[in-house]
Amino acid sequence: MLKSISSTKKSYLAGFLDADGSIYVQAKPNKTYRFGFQIAPYIVFYQSQKDAESFSRVCSLIQMGHKRLRKDGIVEYIISKQEEIISFIKLVEPYVIMKKSQVALLKRIIALKQRSRTRKDFEQLIITIDKFRELNYSKKRKKRTLTP
Repeated sequence: MLKSISSTKKSYLAGFLDADGSIYVQAKPNKTYRFGFQIAPYIVFYQSQKDAESFSRVCSLIQMGHKRLRKDGIVEYIISKQEEIISFIKLVEPYVIMKKSQVALLKRIIALKQRSRTRKDFEQLIITIDKFRELNYSKKRKKRTLTP
């Protein structure tokens, strides 16, 4: 399990996240959810398929999540289960440098999500999720609004 890996390997994973990783949360429209959105947090690592073997060794340190080969030749390693995300963050947070703000925002969003009971709580959660637009490099991010 991840808890047993050395601090050197934890810092390596944090550096990999800083350099070739992404932290984000999607608010996906979905009418089957209470307020019409599914909240989906992600931690994703990226690597060229040319380096898939070395990338697999790095991913084996994590022991959670799954790999996906994209059509553009990029291999993604995706951690999407909330419990696994929380565990991963606890291990690498002390070593993260460039994505400290994203880690802090993700932790805040997970806490807000767990406490979200009312429509007002959920609106605050959506506003907080939208703050990733300011931290991450994405032209496709849209500001979400809830419909009455």
